[in-house]
Amino acid sequence: MEPFKNLISAELVALIADQLAQCSDRKSANRFSRTVLETLQELELKERVQSIADALFEELPDHSVERHAALLGMLHPVVGIGFNRSSDTQGIAGWGIWPLSLIVGQHGLDDFEGGMILLREMTQRSTAEFAIRYFLIADQQRALAIMSSWVEDDNEDVRRLVSEGTRPRLPWGMRLPSLVKDPRPTFSLLEALRDDPTEYVRRSVANHLNDVAKDHPELVVDIARRWYENTSSEREKLLRHACRTLIKQGHQETLGLFGFPPAKADITPVNLSSERVSMGESLTISVLIESQSNKPQALSIDYVLHMLKANGSSSQRVFKGSVIRLEAGAQMNFSRTHKFREVTTRRHYPGTHAVHLRINGVDTPKTDFELACA
Repeated sequence: MEPFKNLISAELVALIADQLAQCSDRKSANRFSRTVLETLQELELKERVQSIADALFEELPDHSVERHAALLGMLHPVVGIGFNRSSDTQGIAGWGIWPLSLIVGQHGLDDFEGGMILLREMTQRSTAEFAIRYFLIADQQRALAIMSSWVEDDNEDVRRLVSEGTRPRLPWGMRLPSLVKDPRPTFSLLEALRDDPTEYVRRSVANHLNDVAKDHPELVVDIARRWYENTSSEREKLLRHACRTLIKQGHQETLGLFGFPPAKADITPVNLSSERVSMGESLTISVLIESQSNKPQALSIDYVLHMLKANGSSSQRVFKGSVIRLEAGAQMNFSRTHKFREVTTRRHYPGTHAVHLRINGVDTPKTDFELACA
């Protein structure tokens, strides 16, 4: 797969330069291109975006209102939806919007309403979720008041910006410290979008709530409980995605809400296929589960590895097992096989590791094993 940074390419710089020439002059466009291309290949994704934003800002009008008008004139006509939009000779769209939107966020706060209106236009060509955070940090109440009128916008990209742009912990974006501390100012907006006709917007609402759950699980559980009443299948899907971190952590109140109360069952100690495993080999984890209930139970079973770290401590990694139906008084064997292989997201260290199961949020005792690394 081609690195994301290559989407911020010399070809994109040329297209932005052509648009700059139309609203300014060719001399400014050439100067912009030379400045960016001097270092573009050495930079990573976000550095490339910032480099374009910085160089373009230097060639645009000094006054925010005039600068915003120039940027608006550089935008591609709105055609269709989706992330496949791209810049061409008609204007800038897709990944090219990111550096343009940063100019608005980083330098356009003195034209607050004009900047917000421009970001609403930009998000319809890609997304303005990163840039709008500057406005939220500068004046959260004012920004949210403007965004509240967007929840019924005809364009789904604009509606999504309401939930995605206000996410407290947006990946690749600045954190919003005020909303990390108290996320409640966005809840009325999320509620207005929870039954949006597009999954694209509903998914964003779920991701926003999942951000909140990392700092305020009790608030998300309360929302989930209220929204779950008379729920549709679409909203239930939203809530499950919104609560995915809580479910993975074994949050029992959340699991109970989705039909997984603590299991009524006897569970044997975890049995391992081997007490020692090497990188490249597999370890099978199994238990016998015997129902102690007079009615069927739904069991959500994950397995949790306690992975040794370089400093001798350990960290938990939760791996999805399965959801099963255990009949009244029945017995069943549950097993999962885990293969130990090197991946870019984590490093393995030799020594004593451990594993346990998490069944409807309740952990079984840990069982140790030795991991050998080459």
